[in-house]
This record gives sequence, structure tokens and C-alpha cells, in this order.
Amino acid sequence: MAGHSKWANIQHRKGRQDEKRGKIWTRVIREIMVAARLGGGDLSINPRLRLAVEKAKAANLPIDTVKRNIEKATGTLEGVSYEEIRYEGYGIGGAAIIVDTMTDNKVRTVAEVRHAFSKHGGNMGTAGSVAFQFKHCGQLVFAPGTPEDKLMEAALEAGADDVIADDDGAIEVLTPYTEFEGIKNSLEKSGFKSALAEITMRAENTIELTGDDAIRMQKLLDILEDLDDVQDIFHNAAL
Repeated sequence: MAGHSKWANIQHRKGRQDEKRGKIWTRVIREIMVAARLGGGDLSINPRLRLAVEKAKAANLPIDTVKRNIEKATGTLEGVSYEEIRYEGYGIGGAAIIVDTMTDNKVRTVAEVRHAFSKHGGNMGTAGSVAFQFKHCGQLVFAPGTPEDKLMEAALEAGADDVIADDDGAIEVLTPYTEFEGIKNSLEKSGFKSALAEITMRAENTIELTGDDAIRMQKLLDILEDLDDVQDIFHNAAL
């Protein structure tokens, strides 16, 4: 099955993360704290926390900082309590956008997200207005040049839902979100190390934007991403 180009988008996102390392650390810390608060501080029985700690390692977050924030979240140390809130809306050309946030002040957060949408050509929607256009799943992306046949065999044997060859040679493996960690570990044991591995909201269909519309859409996404309380952004625009 063929898919849209993912590799350039991944490299672009990694470049932005390198430029904003401090913000990435803040997001990872929030994810660690929420995961630990909801599922406890024991990595062996908390898969969400294990994934958050993996993200922390990839971002070079100091291990002492990881431990301290797990302790804060589980009550060993006093800390701030964050709430997860999802906002939905429309961007340029009617493109669907999901904005996941973690905040200690939802009045501030909703005001900032609404302002970003309205000022940059988008519209805030109601809960559920665009989420039906996305699939909650695990996604692993492998670099161009990865042997597709061998990866497909290993992925399907491990329980993946689909293997998609993108236009630029990258290969996506989609998994049930509940089976993501096990399939990821199975593929790594088979010698396949992904360039991107995450639980995501993957767009079922895309809207292609070009020229000025693409520039305006990217501007809106950048503004949303720069908000302090924003953790993740998902959209269905092919830029």
C-alpha cells in the first residue's frame, strides 16, 4: 500500500525540536508526570510511563530530572498537577487539526488556543468535530532503504495492522495502540530500528495544500506548536 511522503516531515520536525530543546524537555516532563500520576511510578507495569521515559532519553533529558518528576507525580515530592485537554478545529482549506495540551490552568490554555486559530485563519471546533477523521494507533516510521519485504514479514508476524510504503521510500508500520510497545520491541529484536515511534492520531485522509495556503497552514501549526501548554498537534494537511 502506498502512502504520502513522511520522511521530509519527520526531518523537519526533528530540526524544529533541536532548535527548541528546552520546550521539548518541558513537554516530556509533563508527559512523565501525567503518566506517573495515572499509572504509578513503576516502569515495569506502566507502559505509558515507559514510552515517556524513552522520549526523555531521546531528548537527552537528565536521568535525575526524570526521577525527580516521577517522584513529584506519585506524591513523594510536592509538584504541580497537570490536566490533559484536547482541542479540535479547522485550519486553512478546511484541514482538520487536533491539539493535545497539558495544563495547570485550562482557562489560559483554551484562550491561547482559540486566539491562535482565529488570528491565523483557522476556526476552533467542538469536541469530536474532527477526531473522527483520525485513527488512534501506534506508528513506526523506518528510513528509506529499509528492506520492505523483510520488514513487512516481521511486522505482520508481530501483529501490526498495516505496512505502508511512502512515496519517498520511508516505510510506516501501523499497530493497534494497545499493542504498540510489544510490536516495537519485536521489530527491534528482528533488527529493525525505527526513526520515529509513537502513539498518534493518524489522519485517515489528507487534504493537499500548496502555495500560499500551504504557507498559511504551516504558520498556524507553528503558532499552535509554540504555545507553552501544547504537547502534540495532529492534522490532515499534506503540505
